[in-house]
Amino acid sequence: MTTQSYSCTTTDGHAGPFAIPTDLLIGEAWVPAASGRRIDILNPATETVLTSVADASPAEGIAAVDAAAAAAADWAATPPRRRADILLACFHAMMAEQEWLAQLISLENGKALPDARGEVAYAAEFFRWYAEEAVRINGELAVSPSGANRIMVQYQPIGIALLITPWNFPAAMATRKIAPALAAGCTCILKPAEETPLTALAVAEIMRRAGVPAGVVNVVNSSDPGPLCSGILHDPRVRKLSFTGSTEVGRILLRQAADQVISSSMELGGNAPFLVLDDADIDEAIEGAMVAKMRNAGEACTAANRFYVQRGIHDAFVAKLAERMGAMKMGPGTESATQCGAMINRQAIDKIEHLVADAVGRGAEVRLGGRTPEGAGFFYPPSVIANVQPGSEILTTEVFGPVAAVIPFDDPAEAVALANATEYGLAAYVYTADLKRGLQLAERIEAGMVAVNRGLVSDAAAPFGGVKQSGLGREGGHHGLLEYCEAKYIAVSW
Repeated sequence: MTTQSYSCTTTDGHAGPFAIPTDLLIGEAWVPAASGRRIDILNPATETVLTSVADASPAEGIAAVDAAAAAAADWAATPPRRRADILLACFHAMMAEQEWLAQLISLENGKALPDARGEVAYAAEFFRWYAEEAVRINGELAVSPSGANRIMVQYQPIGIALLITPWNFPAAMATRKIAPALAAGCTCILKPAEETPLTALAVAEIMRRAGVPAGVVNVVNSSDPGPLCSGILHDPRVRKLSFTGSTEVGRILLRQAADQVISSSMELGGNAPFLVLDDADIDEAIEGAMVAKMRNAGEACTAANRFYVQRGIHDAFVAKLAERMGAMKMGPGTESATQCGAMINRQAIDKIEHLVADAVGRGAEVRLGGRTPEGAGFFYPPSVIANVQPGSEILTTEVFGPVAAVIPFDDPAEAVALANATEYGLAAYVYTADLKRGLQLAERIEAGMVAVNRGLVSDAAAPFGGVKQSGLGREGGHHGLLEYCEAKYIAVSW
C-alpha cells in the first residue's frame, strides 16, 4: 500500500491514526494502479504538489464492481442493528480525528480551517443519522380496496451503487452518499473528484478500521473519469448512480445510466437567490448573507449568488455587506486566522474574473474586491458587485466564488419572478420580519430548499436536493435512505 504521511500532520503535531492511503481500495486491500500511473494533487494555496494518488483504468473500475458484487449478499443480509453499529462506529472514529481531517481538507481543497472543521462535523453526522435510520426501514401492510388481498410492501437494497463526488466538500459529499447506501444494505464504488481524493481515501480507511467489511466500500480515483464511470454504469450488476457535480456532467451520466435503466440521483448546479425585503432586520440579513455567501468561500452549490434587495434598504445592505466581507482575512486555509481560503484551481479564477468583467462591462459597480491578487495560489478576494444589470452572465451562471451580485427590486412579486428566472432550482433564501409573507414567498420560489430568515439550509436530517436542472432525488433525511431501496409489493391473501 502506498501512503503519504506528512500531509496529515496538524498544527499541534498530531499525525493522525495512520498515513493517508494513496492507492485504490478494491475489496480488502489498497492496491496500486496496474499501469503505475499517478495523479498529482496540488495545494491550491501554494500551487505545489502535495502527493500523488493511483490513477485507475476502466478495468480497475470493473474490478471494484467485482469486489462490491462479492460483498453484496452478505452485507444485504447483515442485520440492520449490526449495520447501524458499524455506521455509529464510523461517526465516532471521524469525530475523534476532526482536527486532523480538517487540516487535510484545507491542504487539498484550500478552504479555511473553520469551514473544514464544520465540514468534518457535518460529514460525520451522516454516519450517525443513518445509523439511526438503518433500523427504521419499515414496510407497509394494507388491505386492497377490493378486499380481495393484502398489499404487503418491503424495502430492499437497490444493489451496487456508483457514487461520484465533487471537490468542494470532499468528506461530506462522500458520507452523504455512502452512509445511506450502507444503511440500506447496498455496497458501493466511490469515485472522488480528482482534485481532492485524499480526504475520501482517509475517510475510507477510517471506515475500514471502524469495521466496514471488505468490498462494501471501494474507492477508485481517475484522471479520466469518463471511460471509468461509463464502464461501471454499463455493467448490469450496477443498479444505482448518485452524482454531485455540474448539470452538464449530470446530463452525460444520465444518458449513460439510461442504457441499463439505472436509478439515478443527481445533485447538480445551483444559482441561489437571496431575497431581502424592506421590513427585514438588516443586521440579521447580513449575518445570514455571510453564511449563505461566504461558507467555503462561495464554493458551494447552495451559495447565495444573486442578492435581490428591496430598494428601501438596498444601499444600507450593500454598504454593510461590503464592510463585513471586506473585513475577512484571505490566505492559506491551514492558517488559523484565515477566513477566506483559496479557490480550487486556475480555471475557477478565470471563470470568476470573466463573470465580474462581464457584469462591470454592462454597468455594474464594484463596491469591494473585484481583482485577482498577484502571487502564488488560486486566490480571489471577497467581492461585492452592486447594481448588476439584466443580461449579466453572473445572474444566470453559478459563480462558485466569493462574489456577491446585488440587484435592487421594488415589489416582492418582482423579486420572486427574478429569483425563478433561471434553469436552476436548488436553494433560496428569504429575509423578512413577516413570517406569513416569508412562507408565502417560499412556496412561490422554484427551489428544492428555501431558508426563511436563515443563512444555512444543510442538515443531515433534512432532504437535500433541487428542482428543474438542479437535480433529481434527495439526499439526507429518510428520503435519502429510500433512494437506495426498491419497494417490493407482495400480494397476499389469508
